[in-house]
Amino acid sequence: MTKELTCICCPMGCSLTAEVDDSGQVLSVTGNTCIRGENYAKSELTAPVRTVTTTAKANSGKPVPVKTQEPIPKEKIFEVVDVIKSQTVALPVKMGDVVVKNAADTGVDIIATRSVE
Repeated sequence: MTKELTCICCPMGCSLTAEVDDSGQVLSVTGNTCIRGENYAKSELTAPVRTVTTTAKANSGKPVPVKTQEPIPKEKIFEVVDVIKSQTVALPVKMGDVVVKNAADTGVDIIATRSVE
């Protein structure tokens, strides 16, 4: 089976074509101009991941911009957002501070992306 993808690793946006067998294993990737495109296609077709960016509530009412410290499984995005939205961050917080540990049992922490007083 053939799958068409657009690589999102850099601004070039290579058009990728991946050949996948019946078990879901990627057999080949073409159209990429670098190894990142091949790795992206393999990851996207076997175990897609995303970095989540959003805001969390703070005890002062100010929003705190946050993101996952590492990409998480795509199917966990809504669970992670629900966990973030259910939390109230105590201010002050510095960029890089962990505001939620192990969000939705992903093993990934949520960190502040900006300092907020």
